Amino acid sequence: MSASAPARADGREAEARCSPGRPRRARSLAGGALLVIGALLLPLSLAAVWARAELTDTDRYVATVAPLAGNPAIQDAVVHDVTNGVMPHVRLDGLLKAVPRAERPALRRKFTLGIREFVDKQVRQVVTARTFPALWTGVHRTAHRTLDGTLATSGNAPVTLDLAPVLARVRHQLTGNALGIDIVRHVPPTGTSIVLLKSPDVPHFRTGFRAARTGARLLPPAAALCLLAGLLLVRRRRRALVGTALGCALACALLSATLALLRARLLNALPTAVSRPAADAYTDALTAALRTGVWSTIGAAALVIALATAGPLAARLRRTTVPKHRPRTVPGPEATP
Repeated sequence: MSASAPARADGREAEARCSPGRPRRARSLAGGALLVIGALLLPLSLAAVWARAELTDTDRYVATVAPLAGNPAIQDAVVHDVTNGVMPHVRLDGLLKAVPRAERPALRRKFTLGIREFVDKQVRQVVTARTFPALWTGVHRTAHRTLDGTLATSGNAPVTLDLAPVLARVRHQLTGNALGIDIVRHVPPTGTSIVLLKSPDVPHFRTGFRAARTGARLLPPAAALCLLAGLLLVRRRRRALVGTALGCALACALLSATLALLRARLLNALPTAVSRPAADAYTDALTAALRTGVWSTIGAAALVIALATAGPLAARLRRTTVPKHRPRTVPGPEATP
């Protein structure tokens, strides 16, 4: 037999001894990859579930925007929009017939300003009354149902916030004054509305809605399975748990920063006719649930990190603080005097 035979045998034995480490390493790498994927899917799951809930659940949406009825910025915006809807129907020609033609422009501006202040006061009384929250929720309930119908069909009709119920109450308020009766005679019962979604934006919004609806069904279980399988595959689970919690917190923080950036861009793109304070209040109310979910996840991740690191740290502190007792030596017979 040649001298190389023992060398081959030793090589095969060494390879056999090292082979069990490769599957473990592969399992750890696969577990780490799953943990990264799960941490990335977690904020996407939160966003998808929030979007589906706000777009498909009318009761939840109405409950979200209901507190805005008492928001001063929202009330000012409604007063401004309704007053702008009433003023084009005000007719002053009959009042200016007896005035010389040269004096009519200045007098028209003065009358218009006075009538606008009168209408603004009447509208504000309606908006600040106890019955306005019911009007507000009814208007938004109708708008949300219209949005659901638009997203469920293939049409591109715009979605508007119809303020006709508010205008009807304003018409009733104006009938209590002689000047108001003349104004009501010319103001139509409908026609005042706020465009929430323009026709060209409907197809893009429908695509996003379908993606959010599909993601809300698939992303949460996928994220949970990735995180659970990853923790089961890795070897050092405590360290992996800390790293996963940190990754989830960072991913949620990135989602929060993205939301803030999108919010700023959307508000900056609004037309000048739209009240910026009202848009701020509406956006904050609409995204409150998502922001709460993001920060709750970050808090839960911080708690997991604290609990996972508290055990080993306490053990190290106990090892360093416990004094080492040396064995006491008993003197032998020869040491006695």
